[in-house]
Amino acid sequence: MEELAGIIILGIFAQWLAWRIRVPAILPLIVIGLLVGPLSTLWTEDGLKLISPIFDGKPDGKGLFPGRSLFYFVSLAIGIVLFEGGLTLRIKEVKETQRSILRLISLGSLITFIGAGLAAHYIMELSWSVSFLFAGLIIVTGPTVIAPILQNIPLNKNVATVLKWEGILIDPIGALVAVLVFEFISTTDHGMSVTSHAFGTFIQVVIYGGTLGFLAGLALVRIIKRELVPHYLLNVFVLAYVLLIFVASDFLAHESGLLAVVVMGLVLANKDVPRIKEILSFKESLSVLLISILFILLAANMDMDELRLLTQDWRPIALFGFVALVLRPLSVFISTYQGNLSVAEKLFISWVGPRGIVAAGIASLFGLILQEKGVAGAEYITPLVFMIVLGTVLLNATTARMVARLLGVIQEASGGVVIFGANDFSIAIASYLKEQGRNVHLVDSNYNNIRKARDQGLDGIVTNIYNSELAEEYELLDVGYMLAFTGSSDVNNYALRRYAKIFGERGAYRLITADELKQRSEADAEFVFSYSDDFLNLSEAHRESAEVLEMAFSSKEELLEILKNVNAEEYTVPLFLKHPDGMLHVVPRDPEEMTLEEGTYHLVYLGLELPALAGREESGELQDAPNQPA
Repeated sequence: MEELAGIIILGIFAQWLAWRIRVPAILPLIVIGLLVGPLSTLWTEDGLKLISPIFDGKPDGKGLFPGRSLFYFVSLAIGIVLFEGGLTLRIKEVKETQRSILRLISLGSLITFIGAGLAAHYIMELSWSVSFLFAGLIIVTGPTVIAPILQNIPLNKNVATVLKWEGILIDPIGALVAVLVFEFISTTDHGMSVTSHAFGTFIQVVIYGGTLGFLAGLALVRIIKRELVPHYLLNVFVLAYVLLIFVASDFLAHESGLLAVVVMGLVLANKDVPRIKEILSFKESLSVLLISILFILLAANMDMDELRLLTQDWRPIALFGFVALVLRPLSVFISTYQGNLSVAEKLFISWVGPRGIVAAGIASLFGLILQEKGVAGAEYITPLVFMIVLGTVLLNATTARMVARLLGVIQEASGGVVIFGANDFSIAIASYLKEQGRNVHLVDSNYNNIRKARDQGLDGIVTNIYNSELAEEYELLDVGYMLAFTGSSDVNNYALRRYAKIFGERGAYRLITADELKQRSEADAEFVFSYSDDFLNLSEAHRESAEVLEMAFSSKEELLEILKNVNAEEYTVPLFLKHPDGMLHVVPRDPEEMTLEEGTYHLVYLGLELPALAGREESGELQDAPNQPA
């Protein structure tokens, strides 16, 4: 009991420490696992590990999992983690980079597999079979180690999309390749036809895993839409459903469960499914717990003899250097040849290739099995893979931000817009801003509101801002402006307090309240979007006319006259001032104090179209707000 409680406590502590020092959690998790596992034998009186993952069955023995049960737990946990990763894959994200992603997970995987196998054979002098088993295991760049990098560094959209999709899609590919090589070794020992058996295994895994995952995903979408499961049971039902599909697929074709759950998550992510955000949030919390337990268990399961293998000579370090500094760039540049990625983007993707939980988990499983079979060199598999995992994570965690700045792939100018409240008028405003070339994201706790926004081609996030960590959303990495347009003044004020520094670095605004409008109170000039119109005014203007229109002017006198006329109209609300260079400003509180340069300006407004404005539309984009939020 003490060991299990200790693992959970240490795991969550490691997650907190990783958040605090801004590194992937895998780094402190593995270090803690080594400290309570093999390294603890150096100072314990009996020379035993503080935590022994595998129970040896002796009356006085220690350990949590007897026999193969540790690896059954590892397999199920990895399946849940990959399903959660699949839930984040939206096909629309890869329109510009889909070719690079597809080639990276296919051609790039092949290059890594062949190159790492050759390196392991010639550098470590391992047998061909063990060398290529090692190669199959290090193909993967897992989502558990990529996610912290994406969350902590504001990378441009191309780089973030490629890294995220590669990290999730390549996990089952790497697992599948490792399984095929493992089957190769096993069938060779039994004198079977290696080629036909390996090919048959591959076909079975792809057909059973892909088909079952796709059909199971469609079935789950229907179950959720028809509300066949009550709300309070939905999250745990989905968990049980994922485990069912994983086990069923694995029963039909060994190791096809990983592919099945990724495909199932992908189906859910790209269907119009209500409450998908709740499911994802639950799976994220569960994944954090499982990953915390897994890494400590797997690291603690190693012994000192395995660690000594890495310190005997220079060869393991040379192998690591070849994999991280030669093979990764080679596979990235060949895979992305003639793609739309710049050289700087390719260089950064080449630098960031940390390995994760799938590599560590399957390496531990196969290493132990092959050692029991007496396969020469099998004792190197687990320590070498852990060296690659720990080394790449440490390298990327400490240098990724610096390298990103040197290569210029960080979004220095965050020009995206996030709008809290997906009501009718905010959707109309968002559509206008999108036409001006801005990335716009609407946030609302009401699924139907977000669905309406998505039907108009807008990006929407279903979440409650009171209990959601929106700052961790990949989609919002480019946001520099925020508009709080909900019907609740409490929600709008909270949104500014909580997220202004994160999303409103170039401008953050809320709607004026009815009381402020009625009492003509002195509202904070830095935050109010309009001093003449509240939520009700905007809603009525949109009800009369859903169009966002423009009116040209070239002097301050013309602007004041236009504003006077517009404000006199009951169903017309001024929104922005478009400058001659196409930049947009929120209409200032006192337009009389403005200084206008030469050129044609436009007043952007919502409401009934005035005859003089017909047909006047030009492009533009948001300009830094003159007053920054505190």
